[in-house]
Amino acid sequence: MNKRKEKFLRKEKQWKESVDSFPERDYNFNSISGGKLEKLYYPDNPDDEYIDKLGFPGQYPYTRGVHANMYRGKLWTMRQFSGYGSPEESNKRYHYLLSQGQTGLSIAYDMPTLMGYDPDHPISNGEVGKCGVSVANLNDMEVLLKNIDLSKVSISQTINGPAIILLAFYIALAEKQGVPLSALRGTLQNDILKEFTAQKEWIFPPVPSMRIITDMLSFCTENMSQYNTISISGYHIREAGSTAAQELAFTLADGFTYIEYALEAGLKIDDFAPRLSFFFNSHLDFFEEIAKFRAARRIWAKHLKEKYGAKKESSLKLRFHAQTAGCSLTAQQPENNISRTAFQGIAAVLGGAQSLHTNSMDETLALPSEKAAEIALRTQQLIAYETGVANVADPLGGSWFVESLTDQLEKEAEEYFEEIEKNGGVIQAIEDGYFQREIAKSAEDYQRLIDEKQLYIVGVNRFIKNNENIDIPILEIGAEIEDDRVQSINKLRSNRDEEIVQQSLNMIQECCRNGDNIMPSIIKAAKAYATLGEIVAVMKVEFGEWQEATVF
Repeated sequence: MNKRKEKFLRKEKQWKESVDSFPERDYNFNSISGGKLEKLYYPDNPDDEYIDKLGFPGQYPYTRGVHANMYRGKLWTMRQFSGYGSPEESNKRYHYLLSQGQTGLSIAYDMPTLMGYDPDHPISNGEVGKCGVSVANLNDMEVLLKNIDLSKVSISQTINGPAIILLAFYIALAEKQGVPLSALRGTLQNDILKEFTAQKEWIFPPVPSMRIITDMLSFCTENMSQYNTISISGYHIREAGSTAAQELAFTLADGFTYIEYALEAGLKIDDFAPRLSFFFNSHLDFFEEIAKFRAARRIWAKHLKEKYGAKKESSLKLRFHAQTAGCSLTAQQPENNISRTAFQGIAAVLGGAQSLHTNSMDETLALPSEKAAEIALRTQQLIAYETGVANVADPLGGSWFVESLTDQLEKEAEEYFEEIEKNGGVIQAIEDGYFQREIAKSAEDYQRLIDEKQLYIVGVNRFIKNNENIDIPILEIGAEIEDDRVQSINKLRSNRDEEIVQQSLNMIQECCRNGDNIMPSIIKAAKAYATLGEIVAVMKVEFGEWQEATVF
């Protein structure tokens, strides 16, 4: 027997043992016609390239997935990004979605919260509760997650600039519920690098922002073993107009930067890397998206092992949440967005996602209505239970087309890594506008193809309906929400102990100044019912603010 065959049989044996150690779901995994389906399909006599680049699911370099039996063991977490108006209203929506079979929550915050302002700040005027839920203090978090057991429900929070403060509210609530921090499951987006690159919702300059993140990473590594402290996000990079290769490369480059800052802060790679997760866009080019997810796993595993010296399998495994592409949705013929979302959701599943959010058909017009959110959730459930795509691990593995695309995207990403290095690394490239220029050019190229009808968008530049009457229910957020939120925060301030609040704020400012980990002091301030805006204000005194360089 030659060495290649021995290596293959050894890997096959390890995979079978791994599969046997994880029970399958109680489900009929046969085809709809009754045909027996194997757990996995692979060649009997593979070449060296197959063994080294693909191998088996759950094995390095994880091209075929991070788990040996993938969805036969456990389906992906089904989340709907939701939150609007007041904490009371959003709490009702969360309970409704959980009652309909959603398996995790994903909190959408409004613009004032994302930018670190309380609802009574002049800048917040007209924006409170409009694009998400308004949360400004621990009391709001208590109402938002009322009667939701944090020991059982995984909570994802889409927050970046003030992420450390919202995490502090969440931690304080968990302690009030009596839930140990070690039992908390969920994800904090907390990816400030992509904010500077794409979404533009930062508060502090890049360098102090990285200090904040490493403080959080240190705290959570020590105290919150099941919690994902950073969800390194390519989603917004793609929404800003990047190509698939740019999304892949810029996102992973951000991830490597977080690693390097954490290592410089004294953390050990295998202590914190297992709790880093990713958040990718699932766009409309079906096979390209599947290949992108496969390439991401392989690149991450290789770099973590070869460059950063990670030893644990859990450090090498890239786990990711996917959201269908909001930028692909159209205001014209909005019902078509249900189909677009379904295609994108299937691509994410065939690409091996651990968690998925499917957009609602009305999101180009308003925040999702209850009915639209239900349809989006049902779309995931249809994918899971009726299409058969979850019955076999990595059903597209070995496809000549998919594997060629995977190799090509990996190659393009590595070329971008070299360019980023030439530009002085991620932080310098952001400050110089390199990422922003690359994305802007790609966005312009894409739009030109649409304008010239080299790319068809159904209902927009092809199959157009003249004088279209859009007849779907729209969720409207009334002005009374802002009035109620202002009254609520004024009431909070009148009932709390101002002396304790001020002491806690002084402590935060001192930690920012002297280099101590700022996470414990912010948790204390949260428990004293200091507000988001008050905490941000004292941090700005020490960290300052940042103005982006103009990019043409």
